[in-house]
Amino acid sequence: MVADDSPTLRHALRLLLEEDPEISVVAEARDGDEAVAVARRVAPDVITMDVMMPGLDGLRATEEIMEVAPTRIIVISQLATREQDLAFRALAAGALELLPKPAVETDHDLRRWGLAVRQTVRLMHEVPVVTRRRSASQCAGNVRPGRTRTLDAFGLVASTGGPQAMVAILANLPPRLPIALLVAQHIASGFLDGMRRWFAESTRLEVRVARDEEKPRLGCVYLPPPDCNLVWTPSGILRTPRCTQSVCPSGDELLLSLAEALGPRAGGVVLSGMGEDGARGLLAIRRAGGFTLAQSAATAVVNGMPGAAQALGAAEALVAPEEVATLLVAACSPGLAGDLTVAHGPRR
Repeated sequence: MVADDSPTLRHALRLLLEEDPEISVVAEARDGDEAVAVARRVAPDVITMDVMMPGLDGLRATEEIMEVAPTRIIVISQLATREQDLAFRALAAGALELLPKPAVETDHDLRRWGLAVRQTVRLMHEVPVVTRRRSASQCAGNVRPGRTRTLDAFGLVASTGGPQAMVAILANLPPRLPIALLVAQHIASGFLDGMRRWFAESTRLEVRVARDEEKPRLGCVYLPPPDCNLVWTPSGILRTPRCTQSVCPSGDELLLSLAEALGPRAGGVVLSGMGEDGARGLLAIRRAGGFTLAQSAATAVVNGMPGAAQALGAAEALVAPEEVATLLVAACSPGLAGDLTVAHGPRR
């Protein structure tokens, strides 16, 4: 189903999607209220959802659909600040992926965007529908802190379903965390600023986009610049080389750099996502004596990446996102345990 208040974009999306003989647009919706009603009646496999629509907007429509007729939702948003913020809140409500609306100058631009939408729809169709998420309180009883370690940095790698897991981790970390956190989250081009704001609203730590050759600070969360990887060099500075891998930023490049530069003083976690990115890098950290975790299949939206890490024997434990925060704090310094609080959503 295509939900958008623009007849032109709805028509274009229908034509572009149905260029794939395996995709059929079963319905259209002009606003959020109609999207909810049609979702209940038609039960589409995938919905493309605009966020700015009259009446019920895309965020509230996503919330209602995930409550009454759960399905796979792809948010298609302009890159303006307000629309990005709504789009990330839709992810928190259960949407799976973000795509930018097209900046069309030529017919080639439109067809290239249509190809990206078709590929995303086909990929999301393979994702199990999430009907219920585990809460932090359900996870807390499973945490078993490990031995105290001396860590300098901890890498977090994720793709589809990852931003929600990242927020669950960041929301539960204390402000005096004595290490740097480095993030490799696959995200569509143009959404970095919105993701940084969403992460920053969720945590007491500083969240920033790394600068090339920056010296990392303790208690800071670093994201790579657009179209760049983020790596930790043996000299102790951050580098942000252009990403040449098929997924961007590369989780393997981040974790491999931590293993090489820091050895047993490195840590990492591979979170929800398709494919295998991060598995090799996590294994390198474990072989170097570092601290390694992967998200459990029961809590991951997509178990591809953490499942690949598990298959390689790269993870010491399979855990829920909230448990990552608890274990990381306990591993860094037991004295921080008093600062640890279990949060149930973004901080406002």
